[in-house]
Amino acid sequence: MSLIQVRKRQLLVETVFHEGGPPPAVPLRMAAALAVVRNPYAGRHEPDLLPFMAELRTLGRELAEELVQVLGRDRVQAYGKAAIVGVNGELEQGAVWHEAGGWAMRAVLGDPKAIVPAAKAVASAGYRLMVPLHHTQAAYVRSHFNTMEVGVQDGPRPDEIVFGLVMADGGRIHSRLGGLTADEIRVNDGQR
Repeated sequence: MSLIQVRKRQLLVETVFHEGGPPPAVPLRMAAALAVVRNPYAGRHEPDLLPFMAELRTLGRELAEELVQVLGRDRVQAYGKAAIVGVNGELEQGAVWHEAGGWAMRAVLGDPKAIVPAAKAVASAGYRLMVPLHHTQAAYVRSHFNTMEVGVQDGPRPDEIVFGLVMADGGRIHSRLGGLTADEIRVNDGQR
């Protein structure tokens, strides 16, 4: 029997047309794909979380592919991931998403170089989490430091986990704080 039992999924799309200044030539689109999953270890300590992490790769790939369908694979410039663990679980049970969700996004996007930033929490149903995003190829591209708020109104229930992936097709609207720009990425080390 699979460790992954999905109760529901959610897709959120946010389009930013302007931030008080002149409208950009192309609006920024950010999207989040979320899944509410039964926590197979709720209420107890499980010393071996690796089987759960391995099975989550399939869910991660499905969520990543859904985001690519919405934004377009070649348009994705920023990403992040999140987990909200219900109150009968522990933070480490959400941390399984670091590898599973990050691997999935890398596989679907063609192996980008930058680490996938993450946020996680143990919380009640309806909790909202700010997911950090940064550029897919170089973490130091300042224009792409952004966040997207995610959450599910009726999840996670105490024995559930909400897993989420976020992608964006650009950086912040009207970014003007200097630093490394996307067209200056050269080293391909995931940082610069």
